[in-house]
Amino acid sequence: MPGRSREQNISGSSGIGRHGGGIHGGGGGGDRGFGRNPLVNIIILIAILAFGGGGLGSFLGGDDSGSSSSYGSFYQTAATSWTREKNTGVLNTQVADGARAKFTTLKGNGSDKVTILVYMCGADLESRNGMGTSDLKEMIAGVPSGNVNLLVYTGGAKRWNNTAVSSDVCQIFQVTGEGLKCLVSDDGDRTMTDPDTLTRFIDYGKENFPANRYELILWDHGGGSVSGYGYDEKHASAGSMPLSKIHSAVTASGVKFDAIGFDACLMATAENALSLSDCADYLIASEETEPGTGWYYTNWIRKLTADPGMSTLDLSKIIIDDFVSSGGSSLTLSVTDLAELSSTLSAPLSAFSAATEKEIESDYDTVSKARSDTREFASSSRIDQVDLVHFATNLGTDEGKALSDAVLSAVKYNRTSASMTNAYGLSIYFPYRNLSNVDQATGEYADLGMDESYTDCVKSFAKMEASGQAAGGGMDASSPFPMLSTGDIVVEDLLGQFLSGDPSLLGLTSADFMQDAPLSDDTARSYVESHSLETADLSWSEDADGNTVLSLTDWDQVSALEKSTFVDDGSGYIDLGLDEVYRFNDDGALIADTDGTWLAINGQPVPYYHIDTTEDGDDYTIRGRIPAMLNGTYVNLIAEFTDENPDGSITGYVTDYRDGETNTVAKSIESLNDGDVIDFVATCYDYDGNVDDEYEVGTEVTVDGGAESLVLSDVYVTEKLVLSYRLTDTYGHSVYTPSIELDNSGS
Repeated sequence: MPGRSREQNISGSSGIGRHGGGIHGGGGGGDRGFGRNPLVNIIILIAILAFGGGGLGSFLGGDDSGSSSSYGSFYQTAATSWTREKNTGVLNTQVADGARAKFTTLKGNGSDKVTILVYMCGADLESRNGMGTSDLKEMIAGVPSGNVNLLVYTGGAKRWNNTAVSSDVCQIFQVTGEGLKCLVSDDGDRTMTDPDTLTRFIDYGKENFPANRYELILWDHGGGSVSGYGYDEKHASAGSMPLSKIHSAVTASGVKFDAIGFDACLMATAENALSLSDCADYLIASEETEPGTGWYYTNWIRKLTADPGMSTLDLSKIIIDDFVSSGGSSLTLSVTDLAELSSTLSAPLSAFSAATEKEIESDYDTVSKARSDTREFASSSRIDQVDLVHFATNLGTDEGKALSDAVLSAVKYNRTSASMTNAYGLSIYFPYRNLSNVDQATGEYADLGMDESYTDCVKSFAKMEASGQAAGGGMDASSPFPMLSTGDIVVEDLLGQFLSGDPSLLGLTSADFMQDAPLSDDTARSYVESHSLETADLSWSEDADGNTVLSLTDWDQVSALEKSTFVDDGSGYIDLGLDEVYRFNDDGALIADTDGTWLAINGQPVPYYHIDTTEDGDDYTIRGRIPAMLNGTYVNLIAEFTDENPDGSITGYVTDYRDGETNTVAKSIESLNDGDVIDFVATCYDYDGNVDDEYEVGTEVTVDGGAESLVLSDVYVTEKLVLSYRLTDTYGHSVYTPSIELDNSGS
């Protein structure tokens, strides 16, 4: 479990203040003793195992509770070296026994006619960065012609960065080697997340460009199994198109597709694959978020035009290889045989679900730890999508192995970037980070006709988790300010009140899963009462070496541990974020990191929130986010630390959607350009712990020389600091240690 390098010499010191106070520099130095490198973590692991631990494998991550940003809480998923044999880069052309026949029959000998339908909802990807326009240029460069017709339906963007496409109305274009040929100049100002609009486009293609081979690509943001596809910037209140509506839109057209692809984030899910299995033979999609540039179109269009009868798997391989080869640290793309999956997944998924539901009743902690140790996608957005093979394998049951085998057989080609381990091609929704989506997800399952045993499993897990959170005191501990009092943490037992039907204790507007789950109230109560994190004795002391330490007997009940740091600026507290920094002594006690340093950009401290850590052998990648305003728009700069570059670098930014702008996830990561103006922002609190406001902190930065001009380092913060550690248990309930105050203002 490697960590961002913190062992370089500190060559300077800085303070941090709200906008107007600025950042000041000064002298100072010293060696930082707290590193999160592989050697340190081996020592930690030995200490924890020797002194009765077991939760260390999940001591990764944190969230930014208390932030006014809707970007959400940030947890890390333990994703180490591949658990099962790595299935990337190998094309599997075998088909399992019992698979249904394919809808599409390829004729060969150059006689196949292909109609490609690209449903391009431009959204802010186009209006802000011209990404739709870039992909249209790639399509034109592919020179589709002859037996290959490429049609594009456009809309959903407030502005298009070309002179051909209108921002006022939806349109249909045919892509040729000469450019865009407008076929329908005014299809009205339609909402592109309305399934009727999608059906309308498919019908047009079928009627005007009949073919024996149809391909459909949905281009935009994606939100996965819960949120589905699409963000129409012009009709944002319409929301996204859920999976059941995508299915109804395609079904209404009557077209059976050779392949349906999503040039969008997070759409390679088991739910999406099962939903579309009666609509298409193959699904091409990504488990993780996509970069803004998305797919590369020129190469595969050119090759399909030259050979319209090439196999779908060969075509998919070109798309996937080009996408992953474009570079990036968090790339995934796979092709799944839906004809096979529809015949082979149902039975093992049902058996796995039933066995796991029983395990939840008797040993919830085992399931919880398996879930927390599973590769998670878009973890920062808390959508609770995890790799299905990894999750099933982590549970270590015969049913899990059978389910994994079925998925691995159906995923015919899969590739990931080097740091994306344990991403086998299909994800699935399983709650852990965000219980507010459970009712919506299971309601969508009913519309999809999802296996009822899996729905029961999800509800039972959510009920046990919710019960554990309620018993710990509800959602109050998600505030960072219980730790600002130095007294004992007192937790009120609210489980009975919650079980009697008060979802507001957990900040939920509804919790139908509590009544619908097979798990009984008595079973939940009994388990939670005998399996909980004892926090009443949380207190700091001094060990024999003079370190400030915290001892805890049941570390195995802790699933996440992170350091929280605030600046006391004389009028309140400035939140510097949450970082994965911790170390244990030989007695298994947590050593407080009191060296007074924090992450800085160009010498000035900035708020930083750890997102995730992945490793494959000695190779590791750590990502965190830095809240900022970029040219007046809320974003999160992405910091990345690797074994090759332990000092770290800024790799780009992702848009930070707020105020319910969209429930899908932004494609990421966008590049910084010279002339971009960056203001760092932090959430601030008054002395009573109430959100005061969000302030710009430090000095405005203008990019000059790309992202490389933003230099990361650790600096000594010459201010009054308040630090604490946040412990999250296996139920997702968090408590803070008493605070430690450091007065560095005279340094």
